[in-house]
Amino acid sequence: MTFDRKIKIAPSILSADFADFGREIRAIEDQGADWVHVDVMDGHFVPNLTFGPPAVKAFRPHVTTFMDVHLMIAPVDPYIEAYAEAGADLITAHVEAGPHIHRTLQAIRATGKKSGVALNPGTPVEAVEYVLDLCDLVLVMSVNPGFGGQKFIHSQVDKIARLRGMIGDRPIHIQVDGGVDAKTAPLVAKAGADVLVAGSAVFKGGSVGAPEVYGNNMRAIRDAIDTGI
Repeated sequence: MTFDRKIKIAPSILSADFADFGREIRAIEDQGADWVHVDVMDGHFVPNLTFGPPAVKAFRPHVTTFMDVHLMIAPVDPYIEAYAEAGADLITAHVEAGPHIHRTLQAIRATGKKSGVALNPGTPVEAVEYVLDLCDLVLVMSVNPGFGGQKFIHSQVDKIARLRGMIGDRPIHIQVDGGVDAKTAPLVAKAGADVLVAGSAVFKGGSVGAPEVYGNNMRAIRDAIDTGI
């Protein structure tokens, strides 16, 4: 992954057709997705259960861009190696998921993968201030994690802006996840986010039989950013 601050759209396959993940992944990439975002949930740290390492391993051959694996699990450390071996390009862990986020980020880096840290809506940016040099990405949750289709929490725009200032010129991506669509994307992009996770806003109305809808949805987000900044 070559670092740049160009806007990247990372569709969350949590909103894809669970019976057809391979073709869904190929469809979003063909239609312009920059990354593929995989939301891993454990039914403990967050509601719902989603993808274990075998599922991520099954996704891997279909991903030709960049597979971004977001671990919403606790404890997280015992599973880092398994998700790395499954083929994640970047692994993101939550600062709230354990007592030693510095150690967690070290463990991710030790696998040779890119490392990310996530902040829930109620967690201040100061929680990651002293681990930024171990991060390739900071994820700001703009909904409470656990399920898709939630309403965007506008207070997180200020958090993104504060994080942007804290990062300075370090090569660290700011990702935002939750309620991102053509209305909210310009707000988070202007504040400093450069990787936008979108689930419902990308997959709504489309299918592997009508993948052009995915492309139209992603273009609507990009166009809104271009005209809104």
